[in-house]
Amino acid sequence: MARFPRNRRDEPVDPVPFLVSVGLAFMLAFSIGPIYGLAYGFPLSTSLSASTVAFAGLAAVAYAQLVRSAPAVDAGPLPVGPRFERLLYAALGFAVVLTALTVPLL
Repeated sequence: MARFPRNRRDEPVDPVPFLVSVGLAFMLAFSIGPIYGLAYGFPLSTSLSASTVAFAGLAAVAYAQLVRSAPAVDAGPLPVGPRFERLLYAALGFAVVLTALTVPLL
């Protein structure tokens, strides 16, 4: 019997989106974070600590969005419109954050 994480309604949810999101957050936080920290003049230990805090925050947000408030596995597909809109907003937010981090380095 497969064990799935459960949402706040105690229904099983698919763990794959959460695991992929956390993996991508780890990759981005620890590949970009220390480089930016060193470019801003912080020591490596501070840069790694900030990356760890950023990763923990992203993992907590992913857990809240993809596990705690997720629909059940057998709830059926979600509508395409809201999913695309959320993806678009996430991409725009990521672009704004990277631009805000890059502008002072120019």
